[in-house]
Amino acid sequence: MICLGIESTAHTFGIGIVDDKCNVLANEKMAFVTEEGGIKPGDAAEFHLKNARGVIESALEKSGKSWNEIDLISFSQGPGLGPCLAVGATAARALSLIHKKPLLGVNHCVAHIEIGKKLCKTKDPLVVYASGANTQIIGYESEKYRVFGETLDTGIGNLLDTFGREMGLGFPAGPKIDKMYFAGKKYIELPYTVKGMDLNFSGLLTAAKLKIGKENEDDLAYSLMHTAFAMLTEVTERALAHTGKKEVLLTGGVGASKALQKMLGEMCGGQKAKFLITPFSVACDNGAMISWQGIVEFTAGKKMELEETRTNQRFRTDQVEVNWL
Repeated sequence: MICLGIESTAHTFGIGIVDDKCNVLANEKMAFVTEEGGIKPGDAAEFHLKNARGVIESALEKSGKSWNEIDLISFSQGPGLGPCLAVGATAARALSLIHKKPLLGVNHCVAHIEIGKKLCKTKDPLVVYASGANTQIIGYESEKYRVFGETLDTGIGNLLDTFGREMGLGFPAGPKIDKMYFAGKKYIELPYTVKGMDLNFSGLLTAAKLKIGKENEDDLAYSLMHTAFAMLTEVTERALAHTGKKEVLLTGGVGASKALQKMLGEMCGGQKAKFLITPFSVACDNGAMISWQGIVEFTAGKKMELEETRTNQRFRTDQVEVNWL
């Protein structure tokens, strides 16, 4: 089986073509970026509309496959930005009808988990899912991916991007701040807010913004990241003790942060847990993970009628019935 998957939850429009062995035949994408300011959903959706055809054609060419060889089309059904999700879903429906292929909408967050598990060869890890809009500590239990802890306000990636915007770094700012982290020399005290198993980043962001121009930029970036990542690591360590799992899998776009990898890796070493990092090519938003998730769910017997393919901006990880494990 070969699946073409469409990712369009936020700034990335991606097309992945993957077979049932999880061989990635193509993983093409284009990302909406700005020199200043953040992501406006309408602008990102317009960017996706303009670039969708080119990305689809590029992926098919890269894979060496024709439409006759594609068996399934999958797409990100949510969560995400409404206008962006609509572009991907509309493209998926049109391609399904034109080429007479079955269609399947999948949960974006679960797709991050499953491709990470497959490529890291792990079956039952505690998952740290850290991205722009999402920050969750997740584990499989009783046919659901249970959320043991999560952000109560903004995702950790949005925290970094918003702070970076205030510093004039453009969008996305996370990779730039990650480099600044290792240049920082002094820790500046900032609010550290953990509520039970959940996280709150708004106070941290406000306090850091107020210090822009008053503190060394590298020191401030280091302090913001160190505080946020320490909060996430604390909750992960507690979830690891609670679940008794022996492996921790890091996934999501913020999972590419060397600073976060270092902190979580040290924690896992202390807890004698194996630390796994989803390969960079599929850690950030991409079509290959959507393709693989489509294959996983379709093989397990999931089918969808056209009217069931409506997008859901608030499609939670723990709403998905996991019948493939």
